[in-house]
Amino acid sequence: MATVLVTGSCGLIGSEVSLFFARRGLQVYGVDSNHRAIFFGPDGDTSWVLERLRREIPSYVHYSLDIRQREELLALVDELRPDLIIHTAAQPSHDRAAAIPFLDFEVNAVGTLNLLEAARRSCPQSPFIHMSTNKVYGDRPNGIGLKELETRFDYADVQFEHGIAEDFSIDQSKHSLFGASKLAGDILVQEYGRYFNMPTCCLRGGCLTGPNHSGVELHGFLSYLIKCNIEQREYKVFGYKGKQVRDNIHSEDVARFMFAFWKSPRVAEIYNLGGGKRNACSILEAFQMVEHLTGRPMRWSYVDENRIGDHICYYSDLRKMKTHYPGWDITKDLPSIFEEIAASWMQRVPAKAG
Repeated sequence: MATVLVTGSCGLIGSEVSLFFARRGLQVYGVDSNHRAIFFGPDGDTSWVLERLRREIPSYVHYSLDIRQREELLALVDELRPDLIIHTAAQPSHDRAAAIPFLDFEVNAVGTLNLLEAARRSCPQSPFIHMSTNKVYGDRPNGIGLKELETRFDYADVQFEHGIAEDFSIDQSKHSLFGASKLAGDILVQEYGRYFNMPTCCLRGGCLTGPNHSGVELHGFLSYLIKCNIEQREYKVFGYKGKQVRDNIHSEDVARFMFAFWKSPRVAEIYNLGGGKRNACSILEAFQMVEHLTGRPMRWSYVDENRIGDHICYYSDLRKMKTHYPGWDITKDLPSIFEEIAASWMQRVPAKAG
């Protein structure tokens, strides 16, 4: 039986990946120390996800291991020698990183190095998939010519008609400390691929979402927005008139691409992994969609100051991904993503949903 080691297995992507690969016959080993509860408090706690994994994957094996624990991680990978490594563990918020710079860098950069070195020593031929972020581009996308429409900003430059491609510059921009630590990990994954000829890839995710997301204000845009609507909690819009645009990709489509890469790995690749132009929406448009779905008004306030390093408009150019893996495409459109997330929150917060 093929085996997969998933770090951050109780996070949105990690849990989706664990379920996806288990259903395809792989033995899943998960690593997660529930640091999300430390990063974001009780609302970020993912204990409920671990319970779900154990319930839905009888053979699932869990390790409550912090990826900063180098010797323990080296020993674990040497013991398991998995056929595939999927690295999704991270400190995921660029807002939170400024308050915890050492912890942020140790998790995102040093933790990634620990795992890469463990893989090089024990299973160098096993594909290594790293969940990176579009924040590696910093705020440079904000320098692209934009046009302001009624409910959103969009690119005015036809060069970016399909979105941001992988050759976009990472230099001369403000990344946030989170973006910098994730970029360090991203570069390391590429370097281990090139220098040691290991099958690695970096997936520079946009807004990764789905019904299993523990969305909080500082991370999990769509999940948190829908949660606020269902609970009738006030949502704060930070700058750009609420017209800032994000492309949203369902966690299942992320898992499907990882499966495709595992079946046909490449060396030191990078892909901008998002929902693309079709699944892009602004905050104002998201408000309209969730109000139409739930019948509840969106309670929100406006803060006339954008988040540091925040993108005004960002959606991924998916053409490279589709060229390398023509069997892969987006299967979950925006309306279905909204429906799934809303249904999930209705179940999780029933007392406030009535």
